[in-house]
Amino acid sequence: MKKSSTANLYVALMHYPVVNKNGAVIASAVTNLDLHDIARAAKTYGVQSFYVVTPIEDQRKLVEDIVDHWTRGNGAAYNPNRRDAMELIRIRNSLEQVADDVRTQCGLNPRTVVTCARRKPECLGYGELREMIQTENPYILVFGTAWGLCEEVFAQADYVLEPVAGSTAYNHLSVRSAVAIILDRLMGPTSLTNSGRA
Repeated sequence: MKKSSTANLYVALMHYPVVNKNGAVIASAVTNLDLHDIARAAKTYGVQSFYVVTPIEDQRKLVEDIVDHWTRGNGAAYNPNRRDAMELIRIRNSLEQVADDVRTQCGLNPRTVVTCARRKPECLGYGELREMIQTENPYILVFGTAWGLCEEVFAQADYVLEPVAGSTAYNHLSVRSAVAIILDRLMGPTSLTNSGRA
């Protein structure tokens, strides 16, 4: 089995198609903090690439400008550690483009694992996925912005990961917090899982 740092895992942050609080399908706005914090978590845990997914041109340009500042502009010299993390960011129009990109890199069809704050039928446990990502097969871990991924994304996914559960009934983590928690469960030094399934 390979070490966690070489797991064949990719992260995709979806800004479309996601839903708003009324359940309508929308395109959400990119958040600067998400880019920085998720990139840093991805770099810390050995994620291969962090994909920001939006078909909106001005949002794509915003991401490009932010990434350019920290990887080639003044920010690169000011904070090389941030540069190393931001270099993981790739911008794509759709999850299909992400899958095509990963397939080109690996020569294998990637499996998609979607996340949700609500428990879905037949959820995949953290311990199970932790073992799966140590193989040569590529996996794309998909996160939603706004109020989460739309049902179309769930219907097309290979797996649904069990939700992060805290010790209270409150269940409104920021996506960047959820990414960090989940990456630690999957690729951190321990194999603790939320459900106890190892």
